[in-house]
Order: sequence, then C-alpha cells, then structure tokens
Amino acid sequence: MEKTVNVYFFGKKYQVPESLTIMKAMEYAGYQLVRGCGCRNGFCGACATIYRIKGEQELKTCLACQTKVEEGMYVATLPFFPLVKQVYDIEKVKPTEQIMMQLYPEIYSCIGCNACTKSCTQGLNVMQYIAFAQRAEYEKCAEESFDCVMCGVCSSRCPAGISHPQVAELARRLYGKYIAPKSEHLLKRVAEINNGEHVKLIEDVMNKPIEELKELYNKREIEK
Repeated sequence: MEKTVNVYFFGKKYQVPESLTIMKAMEYAGYQLVRGCGCRNGFCGACATIYRIKGEQELKTCLACQTKVEEGMYVATLPFFPLVKQVYDIEKVKPTEQIMMQLYPEIYSCIGCNACTKSCTQGLNVMQYIAFAQRAEYEKCAEESFDCVMCGVCSSRCPAGISHPQVAELARRLYGKYIAPKSEHLLKRVAEINNGEHVKLIEDVMNKPIEELKELYNKREIEK
C-alpha cells in the first residue's frame, strides 16, 4: 500500500498518497475542482495556492498542479488575482520610459523588498525584471519574465501594489513589436496564408481521421 501523508484542506484533515500533487490530492479527498484548475501542467497559472507546514511559520506559495503534498501541509487555494491591466493600443504606444510611467507608474514605488521574487511560483527574478522595466530596458525585461504564467502571486505580496505580470506583458509586447528582429520566414508564411496558398492543405488535414492525424503528429519532422 502506498505511503500516505496527513494534509489539511481548508482546515479539514485528510490522508492522501504522498506521490500526489496538491491538485490531485484534493480530488482524491473528494473535492470537485471546477475553477482554478486550468491546464493542470503549470502553464496557465490558475491554481495559485498558499500553504504552510505544521510547526513552521512561513507561508509558502506554489502552483497546485506542480507541487507534491507533504506531511502536515495546510492548504488554501486562491481565486484568480484581479491584476490591474491598463488599456492601450500597441500600434500607438512606443518603447519609451514614458509609456511605463504613464501606464504603470506604481513600478517606481518599488521598495526593493524582493517579496515578489521570493513568492514567484516559477522561480523568476521578478524584482529584477521590474527594475529593467523602470529603465525601459524592454529586451531584458522580456527575457527575464519570459516564463511568467501570470498567476499573480507576486502581486499579492507586493506592498507597492505593482501588477508585475501586466508590466512584463507590456514589455514583451513592446519588444516584439518594435525591438525584436523581424522574422522574414514568418512574414512570408503569413503572406502565403493570406493569399490562400495553403487552403487545400488545411482542408485535407481537417478531413483526415483522428488516428491518421495522430500518426502524422508522432512522425512529424521537428525543426532543430
């Protein structure tokens, strides 16, 4: 029989297999997850969770789909964080320092406490990419924040009220629109699609049986 651990979901004690993630352990305990479960693979950021281990004071944050249960774990899941998202037209804004001052002025109130970095479920250096955004170093900000899944845990711990994921998203959009080198092969392919050169190919694929599609996918040539 698989070894079990004692965990507490919303204050109630359960015994669950130690091999389970928090999300699977909740389902094992009888919870029906209809929100905050998303992709179940750590990409959507929907399952932000706070937990504490019995006998310890520190509150820890994680994604429930990626983190295994531990003995004496007290768990509380969180609703999606209402991050502040400013409205802008990417065709009209420019990659200047002024645009950050205009849309997200709170980033200049950062006190350097590093709570955002310590709480990041992806292990990103959040405070560093905010520093890059402050200096309008958008390429560096985009690279540093690339793996952000926008779970919002960093913002929940910020005393300055910064919406870190939205700041990072703006930086990545500015970088992609104005700074990154143009992908000529992508532009060429988009033009081909707009000209209808791939309509027959797409229709052929859509009409194939599911088993044949699986076979094509499994044997596809992957670009290095």
